[in-house]
Amino acid sequence: MFYFPAEYFLQVYSLPLIAEVRFQKDYFSEYPEQIRVGSGRTAVSYTRKPGYYAIHYNQPKTVASGAVLHLNDGAIAVFLGEPNQSEQGTLSPIYTLQPNGSLAVPTGLVFIRFAEGVDVESQHEVINRVGYEVAQSQDFAPHAAWLRAQSGNIADAIAGIPQLEAIPKVENIEPQMLMEKGLKLGH
Repeated sequence: MFYFPAEYFLQVYSLPLIAEVRFQKDYFSEYPEQIRVGSGRTAVSYTRKPGYYAIHYNQPKTVASGAVLHLNDGAIAVFLGEPNQSEQGTLSPIYTLQPNGSLAVPTGLVFIRFAEGVDVESQHEVINRVGYEVAQSQDFAPHAAWLRAQSGNIADAIAGIPQLEAIPKVENIEPQMLMEKGLKLGH
């Protein structure tokens, strides 16, 4: 009978070292990969763009060094890469408008338009019931308004779009997405 030292056995039968694989945290997992609004020829589709993020500052004209894009008088800055936890301001993902690829930043506001003759004022209760509040009414168009999620969270505003679309006599729902005119990304 042959005896081998344990160290020799472990060296011969050990598995080779495998590199540790670390998955990057998805900072925006609460946001949908795709936002599709409207139907037929008026349908609009936005796809989440990995490797970009936006910071929504509380004040316009904030100077954000390293930003690839400034929107809304500097209140929103778009950056390349992954955000870090020490960022000041609200973070959001970046979407691209399909099919042209323009960068689009959700603001947390959602436009709602009811059928002619149905004013937003008469729909406050149902709007509140699905988790929204009127952020801005339109005097010239009483059947339309800008809404925000009651939580104030941009992800909640986007996630609730199907509930808004289900309200009777709603003709159009669309999230406010800020874009720079003419900015396109290469593939």
